[in-house]
Amino acid sequence: MPVKEKLRIDKYLWAIRLFKTRTLASDACKAGRVKLDGQNIKPAHEVKIGEVYQVSKGQDRKIVKVTGMLENRVDAKTAVNFYEDVTPVEETNAFKSMFHAPVLKRDRGTGRPTKRDRREIDDLKDDYFEKGN
Repeated sequence: MPVKEKLRIDKYLWAIRLFKTRTLASDACKAGRVKLDGQNIKPAHEVKIGEVYQVSKGQDRKIVKVTGMLENRVDAKTAVNFYEDVTPVEETNAFKSMFHAPVLKRDRGTGRPTKRDRREIDDLKDDYFEKGN
């Protein structure tokens, strides 16, 4: 696929499938959630091979190294060839959830939970896992 010599960061992040739309990628840049060497970058920033970007999406933080230029959005298997995910394992969501899952304890001697207690416990668990902490 031919690629122009100049490629905008918002278009690149959309093409490698980090954002669902180019507008979301552009908005993330404007909001300061895309950084190069700790500095906020604008959506029109020119991408260069070898640069490392820090991208924040809600709770997720990704550190991406550019390994190739990709102008148009392609399937996920192909897109992986154009960047390298260098995010430390400690910052991945799966790693965090392993250590920060809620531990529900009941006081000793209080007996079994009542039906009402059980519903409240289930609601707490559901709320926690739906938010993706």
